[in-house]
Amino acid sequence: MNRFVFTCGDVNGIGPEIVLKALNKISTNEDSELIFICPKNVFEFTAASVPPLFNFEFVKSLSEKPSSTVKIIPLKNVKQSIGIPTRKSGKTAFNSIRKAFELTIDSTVNGMITAPISKTALNLAGIRYPGHTEMIASWCGTKNYAMMFLSDKMNAALVTIHEPLRRISKLLTKKLVSSKIDIAVQALQKDLNITNPKIAILGLNPHAGEVGIIGREEIEIIEPVIKKHKYSKYLDGPFSSDAFFANKLYEQFDLIIAMYHDQGLIPFKLLNFSSGVNYTAGLPIVRTSPDHGTAYDIAGKNSADESSLLQAFNYAKKIVHNRMLNEIETRK
Repeated sequence: MNRFVFTCGDVNGIGPEIVLKALNKISTNEDSELIFICPKNVFEFTAASVPPLFNFEFVKSLSEKPSSTVKIIPLKNVKQSIGIPTRKSGKTAFNSIRKAFELTIDSTVNGMITAPISKTALNLAGIRYPGHTEMIASWCGTKNYAMMFLSDKMNAALVTIHEPLRRISKLLTKKLVSSKIDIAVQALQKDLNITNPKIAILGLNPHAGEVGIIGREEIEIIEPVIKKHKYSKYLDGPFSSDAFFANKLYEQFDLIIAMYHDQGLIPFKLLNFSSGVNYTAGLPIVRTSPDHGTAYDIAGKNSADESSLLQAFNYAKKIVHNRMLNEIETRK
């Protein structure tokens, strides 16, 4: 029996609500042990509007043998200010992630599913990470990783993540683009079991640079990488982003690699909002999350949709399974 741990996310947002809703749907017919890291008072507050349909118990640590009962690992009680990012909510979110990471990195659990956090709240708490991806990669000691987004309709990966647009061109190098392709191919093959992936590479500039008239990053960086990369047989591009998505070319590829955040995330979320999954590729652990934020505007109203979190759990299970199979094959 595998184990999966859920974090509470920002306790002033929808995180606790969507975790309970998700646990209600998966715990009754699940062959994995489920763990939820959350302050006890937050769990009880949320459970008043989202009654748990599963057996649960509060525990300080996990026993060696998993069970079908959902385990709640309580954090220190925290004052909630529903709908507002605060220093306390940022600190609690951080503590939940840290505990889930510790359980995952030492193989006590097989994968972690993280509820949405607020960068504002993290900053108020003095925690200087741009987001989950950079935080967990840092704790893993992993420099080569990629933010990927997974769904039935389209998969995407980013070359740069949470960077101001004015910095993107300076950050793009052959080495960076090449390393993201490496990570993406390995993730597709080992984590998603796509043996011969088809990957589209987007250009940086409008019209993919228009043969150097609008910009030269395609000619000087992206095209040379595509042609000389060891995985070049899987690659195509660089494509002009607007025409690529307008003509639904994404349907012909297993993955799209975008040069910056909104280039990949705007079309992905248009296609998949409430069903897409954020996945950190290249890590020694499995970590997924929903593709949306804290939704402070609907926090506490019991109207949040847990679909993306459910999909994050399903992908975590799939990736854990595929990695185990890959490890078995490697040992033969």
